[in-house]
Amino acid sequence: MAAAPVLPASPAPTPQPAPLSQGARIINTFIAPSKTFTDLRRSASWWAPWILIALTALLMAYAMGKQVGFEQISKSQIEHSKRADQFDKLPADQQAAQLRITSKIMAGASYLGPVLLLLYCLIATVPLWVTFKVVLGAETSFGQAFATVMYGWLPGMLGAILAAVALFAGVNPEGFDINNPVGTNVGYYLDPETVGRFVRTAASALDVFSIWTVILVGIGFSCTSKVKRSTAIIVVAAWYLVFKLVTAALNA
Repeated sequence: MAAAPVLPASPAPTPQPAPLSQGARIINTFIAPSKTFTDLRRSASWWAPWILIALTALLMAYAMGKQVGFEQISKSQIEHSKRADQFDKLPADQQAAQLRITSKIMAGASYLGPVLLLLYCLIATVPLWVTFKVVLGAETSFGQAFATVMYGWLPGMLGAILAAVALFAGVNPEGFDINNPVGTNVGYYLDPETVGRFVRTAASALDVFSIWTVILVGIGFSCTSKVKRSTAIIVVAAWYLVFKLVTAALNA
């Protein structure tokens, strides 16, 4: 009697990494980012980093209002803009009225930071997701891309905390620049009296936290879309440079 054929053993299933909690995702973003971004393929939840960044944005808004004042910030912005000569020619009452209106708008925008953060993240995500999805044919959803950008922005939270600390430590109100509040980039150290706004804004691209963010977002897209890591970082860096150049041109 013929022996029954022996069926080949089925391969053992590949062990899946344990799901990460929201807290573990936050911590791993700084110490083991690949774990966090790989976990986004399981769940593209982004609320945890948004809450943390939103809280630091509100802290920064409070520090600016208390230590500098939004009217003073508005005045400094005007003094370093093309409107300076026109503003100086206005009667005192019209200058005061403009400063009141501008400062209220600036204060409102600052305290609406948590809401605006979602809009900024959306604007940043769209071109990145289209580039990876359409141009590179990556396997990533828009939700994963949005969460990747939000987690990648976590280092900016540290920059906001440093700026708030500097404000409470006693920064010179007249020298405070809301667009560049802390000296973590090259543009911060350029003299606004001798260096144009375009150069200073472009130089601000060489920022410790921004470069950190670019690398993190690149790692994130590499993990969620399976694109080569170096390629992903180059794509994110290219879009970041485009953004900074456009911003510098508009400021100029």
